[in-house]
Amino acid sequence: MGVAVSGWRLARAVSVTGQLGVVSGTLLAVVQARILQQGDPDGHLRRAFAHFPIPAVAERVLRDYYVPGGLPAGASFKPTPMPNLTPSAALTELTVIANFAEVFLAKEGHDGRIGINLLEKIQLPNLPSLYGAMLAGVDYVLMGAGIPRAIPGALDALARGEATELKIDVAGDTPDAPSVLRFDPSTLFGAPAPEIKRPQFLAIITSATLALTLARKSTGRVDGFVVEGAVAGGHNAPPRGPLQLSTEGEPVYGPRDLPDLPKIGDLGLPFWLAGSYSRPEKVTEAIALGAAGVQVGTAFAFCEESGILPDLKRRFRELIRNGTAKVFTDPLASPTGFPFKVARLADTLSEAAAYAARTRICDLGYLRQLFRRADGTVGYRCAAEPDADFLRKGGESSELVGRKCLCNGLATTVGVGQTRQGLAELPIVTAGDELVQLARFFGAGRDSYSAADVIRSLLGQGTPRPA
Repeated sequence: MGVAVSGWRLARAVSVTGQLGVVSGTLLAVVQARILQQGDPDGHLRRAFAHFPIPAVAERVLRDYYVPGGLPAGASFKPTPMPNLTPSAALTELTVIANFAEVFLAKEGHDGRIGINLLEKIQLPNLPSLYGAMLAGVDYVLMGAGIPRAIPGALDALARGEATELKIDVAGDTPDAPSVLRFDPSTLFGAPAPEIKRPQFLAIITSATLALTLARKSTGRVDGFVVEGAVAGGHNAPPRGPLQLSTEGEPVYGPRDLPDLPKIGDLGLPFWLAGSYSRPEKVTEAIALGAAGVQVGTAFAFCEESGILPDLKRRFRELIRNGTAKVFTDPLASPTGFPFKVARLADTLSEAAAYAARTRICDLGYLRQLFRRADGTVGYRCAAEPDADFLRKGGESSELVGRKCLCNGLATTVGVGQTRQGLAELPIVTAGDELVQLARFFGAGRDSYSAADVIRSLLGQGTPRPA
């Protein structure tokens, strides 16, 4: 669900219906630092911060970022530190409390279940993100975009209040000398950290092989899987074998990319199916295939409670209703090298021209690749940063083609985009292939729909009710 598209409001709206509501943990430190600079208009973050178990941390974060009344229109946001192998105490505290606040607000006032989704591809903030969510009592952790073998064991250690480590992917490292990032919750408390609840862990996978690897070789207990197909939004796993593109320029997926569901079922763990499962007959089909249920993203991304800016949602709803909505699986956009689904508001040439006029910059840094320099130190590069900088750091020119700054683009989509010298960042909206079929959620006399409408439809309880 991108950056803050599945925010606490949406997750809460899903959870109170009896389903699992999931918040996106991606870039939460950036998102909340900027909401504070907008004046925290409804006071929700400050209310959540008041419940954080370490008041001094909340006070420091508010001192650093809260602007009463908000910044003037068009002003630039104060930058947040970029994640690295040696994060400052300030960044760690901001990351912990941001994840705490998001889960706290999602769980506030009801007893439904809340999960948090993080990416293995964005390793550096994951330990403090997990701990912040756990301090708020998160029920599930969902993680994909890689092989998160170390996360179950990290959850075990964090639940005991113990320090834990993650091996960090650094290009040029050798297996006998890996780079490691350590997080110790006791440094936040200035005393031994308390024991807290260990959430269930669901790995997001695309194949039975990956499921088997995680079930047998993870550092702790894996509680289930989300089996995601190539039609789902956000990052998709690359097709198996040599990359082939369709006439439209999208990756071609074939039979080898279909997961072997019976083999996954043989592991004896529950699994959920994801990717174009937002129809009641698809839910029935999933159950018949042995699934415990389905994961739905795109249908919720454009509902009333999602974090996408209202005007952007309105424009996409118009495209959906008139049958012109389009989703493009872009093999080049993401600096990670994974295919990334982009929902289009304009034709391809217009979007390309608009993005080409943007000044390249990497000032958030969550998708940077770590690499070992010749002198043994660690460097950071991103294929969306200025060309000369990327090439100077050892990147290949072929890696620059078509790359977009997802960090800044996705932040703009949810209303916290940066403005530099009067120029605002361009939004990037991700959605699954099912975007083009969402017109069914618009009831008679309505131009929008709610999360509860989606749930009712999934459960076979009818289409959205008239306004």
